[in-house]
Amino acid sequence: MRTEGKHIIMDASGCAPELLNDLDYLRTLLVDAARRANATVLNVAFHHFTPQGVSGVVVISESHLSIHTWPEFGYAALDFYTCGDIDPKVACEYVAKELKATYVKTTEIARGEVSEEGKYSHKTLSVKEKVYGEELSLLP
Repeated sequence: MRTEGKHIIMDASGCAPELLNDLDYLRTLLVDAARRANATVLNVAFHHFTPQGVSGVVVISESHLSIHTWPEFGYAALDFYTCGDIDPKVACEYVAKELKATYVKTTEIARGEVSEEGKYSHKTLSVKEKVYGEELSLLP
């Protein structure tokens, strides 16, 4: 069945707190992640919160990548949403490695699946955990 997009939701734990609070580093990281996935970067918007934390989005012609960080917890919440031939897994894996995450949980979703009646919906394709490089599949 045809879908309009691929969406990976990622929770990254155990990340280096200093990286999660560095706006310039995170902006460069997400732009690089988009380019590594062969996406076309259109716009970039990031904000640093007081006393800490960063939120940002990289708008790509194929959709977007976003990040929200909590340095005090070593935690980052990310979305990698793409359409077309762009594979969000490439960007996702790169970011997890560069943030020095010790635990990552991802949910992969097919977006915009159209039924015979013309109704659009989404479907969970997988939920995975990675711990120190060890991968466990939670759903088929």
